[in-house]
Amino acid sequence: MSVLVGKKAPSFSAGAVVNGGEIVADFSLDQYVGKNPVVLFFYPKDFTFVCPSELHAFQNRLADFEERGCKVVAVSTDTEESHWGWLQVPKNKGGIGGVKYPIVADTSKTISDAYGVLAGDYEYDMEEGLVATGPMIAYRGLFLIDKEGIVQHQIVNNFPLGRNVEEAIRMVDALQFFEENGEVCPANWQKGEAGMKDTFEGVADYLSKN
Repeated sequence: MSVLVGKKAPSFSAGAVVNGGEIVADFSLDQYVGKNPVVLFFYPKDFTFVCPSELHAFQNRLADFEERGCKVVAVSTDTEESHWGWLQVPKNKGGIGGVKYPIVADTSKTISDAYGVLAGDYEYDMEEGLVATGPMIAYRGLFLIDKEGIVQHQIVNNFPLGRNVEEAIRMVDALQFFEENGEVCPANWQKGEAGMKDTFEGVADYLSKN
């Protein structure tokens, strides 16, 4: 596993399904650089069980991300056609019908590998090609990328452990608070609360009030 916090988010161009059903050939996060922060999250496989609960949870809060100017993008190692097919299945039948944010097809596994979330056995051949020696799917990784394309936050969960969308929103709020105010966010900080100055005096003042 690699730690990408503080580093440029790995760039990629890949097929994706956008707007709930339109397949595009060359989706890239580069379109958001200088414009929007991005929550990029990886999930293991289409047509599974924990995964649709997460995809719908992000869709249910999509307006909250959008009002913060934040884009949500999902990735798995399935094909565009698999994503599209799952989007045609209604929610009450285990599908992800109604999900509107982009879902990227990392069929080459290289995006998951670049972000350090690729599970399974693999190696590189003499031509630097990635060769599978066992199942290769993505862990439940999540990355908050700022407007400049720098990773500011990441978490990686094992397959059985679904993520908390509220925490992803809290991280967006914390990043934007810091960017706008220059103050850091203490433990359990929530939007609307005070931050603290990044000094010994600032910490002492904050702790004396809380």
